[in-house]
Amino acid sequence: MTDLFQSSQPIYTQLADRIKRQILRGELAPGDKLPSVREMGIQANVNPNTVSRTYRELEGMSIVETRRGQGTFVTEDENVLTEMREELKEREISQFVKGMQEMGYSYTEIENGLHTFLHGENGGMNQ
Repeated sequence: MTDLFQSSQPIYTQLADRIKRQILRGELAPGDKLPSVREMGIQANVNPNTVSRTYRELEGMSIVETRRGQGTFVTEDENVLTEMREELKEREISQFVKGMQEMGYSYTEIENGLHTFLHGENGGMNQ
């Protein structure tokens, strides 16, 4: 997890996004304990204060919960996790469409391109 961070966005939000993606991919399951602030700081090569802020942000979104003396854990609330999944999906789609529009593609061209990609034509994913 020692990837470089982008300068265009605060590190704590990028770290929060990484943790959310780990949850979505199943690398972190509901109820799993997150690394301690110090451990996460070493893993991500960031200051422990940044990790603390990340964990507070995630806790504010109810994605994680801190148990005094035990650590920080991924929520077991499926509604929260479903909401997080939908929010990330919408954000990714929005960024993709905005990028395509900035390159001059119309909605129809974007839709046709996605259809081709998703349905396996010209090497799509076949899922």
